[in-house]
Amino acid sequence: MNAVDPRFVMPIFDGAFAAGADYLDMAMSLSKPHPDRPYEETCVKLGDEQMAKAEEWTGSGRLALVGIGVEPGLSDVFARYAADHLFSAIDELGTRDGSNLTVDGYDFAPSFSIWTTIEECLNPPVVWEVDRGWFTTEPFSEPEVFDFPGGIGPVECVNVEHEEVLLMPRWVKARRVTFKYGLGEEFVDVLKTLHKLRLDRTEPVTVRSGGQAVQVSPRDVVAASLPDPAQLGDRMHGSTCAGLWVTGTGTDGNPREVYLHHVVDNDWSMREYGSQCVVWQTAVNPVVALELLAAGTWSGTGVLGPEAFDAVPFLELLGADAPAGYGSPWGLDERTPEPV
Repeated sequence: MNAVDPRFVMPIFDGAFAAGADYLDMAMSLSKPHPDRPYEETCVKLGDEQMAKAEEWTGSGRLALVGIGVEPGLSDVFARYAADHLFSAIDELGTRDGSNLTVDGYDFAPSFSIWTTIEECLNPPVVWEVDRGWFTTEPFSEPEVFDFPGGIGPVECVNVEHEEVLLMPRWVKARRVTFKYGLGEEFVDVLKTLHKLRLDRTEPVTVRSGGQAVQVSPRDVVAASLPDPAQLGDRMHGSTCAGLWVTGTGTDGNPREVYLHHVVDNDWSMREYGSQCVVWQTAVNPVVALELLAAGTWSGTGVLGPEAFDAVPFLELLGADAPAGYGSPWGLDERTPEPV
């Protein structure tokens, strides 16, 4: 079970294969922007390095289940559920993530790894369309206000690079696949400033310290200067929501629009598990997947995303009360389709 920084995905992925082990992760191998047209064309996409080795994993009879956190992960499970049970044809699979979290004592405190936040938010976002395949756009493009459940309410969401867009089209038919994140204007401004100052770089620079020259990565300095997200739980307030907005034609032949979602309140996760809500919401999903794999309910070979498996057992185990499940139910909001 790989739960480390995405920079180390490939050594662990390859090491698991060499050791004869099956493999799970919550984030996939990193991307590389197109050298000449970064905001129009893809180059190396998220997960490409892993998908390139799918035949080796299939031939060995072993499984690499990739992207099984919450996003990617639960959002991808929702995509499979929507395709199997809610829609006869899907226009858009749109992952939408938002929260109303605040952190006492900090003007800027990311709720998960700032290194990863910078990576995914400043890279060119990827969109998939049936007639174009995968293509890129400008960071923070196509802003929209999305109304989140669980008392969160309207949050402005923007395009961000994320694995769902690279996973869902491989197993679920849809005309369009997107990922938008509710970052907030202040958060976006901070990220843009880091980029302008070139503090988002991972390449080391020479810094004079104590009379000596040392090599440091600017992004690592930013990460070291901010609070550890795992230690912020007792200062956090509010809820986080991960989910999938789906539009298309329902099984009855009529237009349908739904938002499948999972809301976690920070007070609840701290009280029940001693972990802040973003950490807990991410971590519970691979645990559910491990149980399904151990029981033989999920099985397969090759490099597979969560969409490759039956969604119902996963959603049942996640939502069922203890001791049978994890007592964290998901929800489905019916929304009024936009007129054609």
